[in-house]
Amino acid sequence: MTTLPFKQVDAFTARPFMGNPVAVVLGGEDLDTATMQRITRWTNLSEATFVLPSKVADYRLRIFSPTIELPFAGHPTLGSAHAVVEAGLARPKDGTLRQECGAGIVELNVVENAILMKAPAVKIADVRGKLPFARKLLRLSVGPTWITGEAESAAALAELKPDMAALAQFSIDHEATGVTVFAKSDDGESAIHVRSFAPAHNIPEDPVCGSGNICVAAYLKATNQVERFGSRYVARQGMQLGRDGRVSVRVEPDAIWIGGPSVTCVDGTIRI
Repeated sequence: MTTLPFKQVDAFTARPFMGNPVAVVLGGEDLDTATMQRITRWTNLSEATFVLPSKVADYRLRIFSPTIELPFAGHPTLGSAHAVVEAGLARPKDGTLRQECGAGIVELNVVENAILMKAPAVKIADVRGKLPFARKLLRLSVGPTWITGEAESAAALAELKPDMAALAQFSIDHEATGVTVFAKSDDGESAIHVRSFAPAHNIPEDPVCGSGNICVAAYLKATNQVERFGSRYVARQGMQLGRDGRVSVRVEPDAIWIGGPSVTCVDGTIRI
């Protein structure tokens, strides 16, 4: 039996249990892929990560959903970076960390109590199908692939109760992780509200989705709507699940940055 350091980190929040949790196993280089996948299913979270040594970055990250390994995912990247810094496994150099993952090298900026990451390049394509609750759909891939569109209003988005079986089939038909829908906020605290659904991957709704928010920002760029919300804005997500995640977004001409605070909720060891 092997004992390894283990953390459960809540991303996109400074308040425990209000963001999106990720399980982080530190020092899993001796674990095989099947064991990593089995641990991920056991945690019963949307993702678990395994922090390994890297020859080209500060650390290497392997990211798993309950069913498959992912090349990249947003909140696992940010939560894992928080865990790595907290555990002293890596120190930011001039405020910068470099993470190796399946999508390549991800650059992260550590700013006070928040971590922001530079998103991998987003691939954009049109969508032939339609959804009754979102207009102008685009297929956006940043590792995970989200069919992304805008709802009529924040109220309509909040009240949305999609047919999960139909949404799962829609995602499968478009070879997508799921569907992300956004709307202009009217709460005075954020610019945009976001919801992300991935029933085809046994995640009916993701509480606070990093890759989904990257795709929303890419959607705004692709449809020439950045000025409508500003090049720097805060998105809010998770209210329908009893969470309240806040995602800081920075849209630059050649890059998208997203991030926010994270907090460790569980700190201990895991026996394997």
